[in-house]
Amino acid sequence: MEVELMQIENLAQAKEAIASVGASPVSVNIMAPKAVFRVIKVTGVSATAANILKQEMLSKGGDAAVHAGVVNCRQSKSDVILMGTVKQYRQVIKSLHIQPVGLPKLADKLKKLLNEG
Repeated sequence: MEVELMQIENLAQAKEAIASVGASPVSVNIMAPKAVFRVIKVTGVSATAANILKQEMLSKGGDAAVHAGVVNCRQSKSDVILMGTVKQYRQVIKSLHIQPVGLPKLADKLKKLLNEG
């Protein structure tokens, strides 16, 4: 029995790796978005939007780093580092479309970025 650390950069690589162990084609498509991890920086986010982003990412199993002063709105703006799998981002993007404070527009930007990446 051996172990190997894998670097999976995109969905095509994820599908190839998962298929290589003999997984069914249906399983390959289900699991591939779980195998690609992305870290995305969003700049100049309002405290309200940063708090919503943090909550949405956490609720989907990802995370978001925000300025410490955002939680009580002592900091009016923050950059945000989002961390999650492609699957988690897809779930967050759906949720952001129904949120206020410019988050539907951010959802569109995230979707475009992930589809290009």
